[in-house]
Amino acid sequence: MEELAKEAGIPVRTLRFYRERGLISPPRREGRIAWYDDHHLARLRTITGLLERGHTLTGIADLARTFESGRDVAEVLGLGEPTEETPVRLTPEQLADYFEGESTPENLAAAMELGYLGTDGDEIVHISRRLLEVSAELVREGVPLATVLASGRRVREHADALADLFVGTLRKHSEEEEPPQLRPLARAVVDAELSMALDRRLRRDAEAARPPTA
Repeated sequence: MEELAKEAGIPVRTLRFYRERGLISPPRREGRIAWYDDHHLARLRTITGLLERGHTLTGIADLARTFESGRDVAEVLGLGEPTEETPVRLTPEQLADYFEGESTPENLAAAMELGYLGTDGDEIVHISRRLLEVSAELVREGVPLATVLASGRRVREHADALADLFVGTLRKHSEEEEPPQLRPLARAVVDAELSMALDRRLRRDAEAARPPTA
């Protein structure tokens, strides 16, 4: 314990306090000897980083429990499934920087349930760099992360329905399991239709806000 505390740059009494609060896992024991490893050191450095960013020990304990009970990276990413998305590996401190003040246990649990986040040891894995950056931008624009995640769940439902439509249509007229034109055609149609839908919605809003003529 003394060696671990020295390596982490904290007093031994602080390390004992963290253990009592369940912030780090118990050591591996061999008789009277307690062995700590790189996992414990990484967790201590994570705690220090989160404290420096303004998180409380109670909040950090909640985050730790959320991660430890969450989905692992293999479950989130899917083994062997084709994807065009690029996963992103993050430390808890980096995730907190993306969503300053919004990386609460409730939001993280919702993101894990939605399939955006998984854990791999002390690292967090976001399933898509594009979704991560868009979500962070929405939060910077003032949209609460809880609202972003709730909207993401609704978008997921519509996206699944669109995927069923495109896959069913092309497979009906192709002998290939995944026709090579599937993804580019689907993206082009969805992008064009969404653009026109936004035009229609904004035009309706503008007309509704226009004062009536005499």
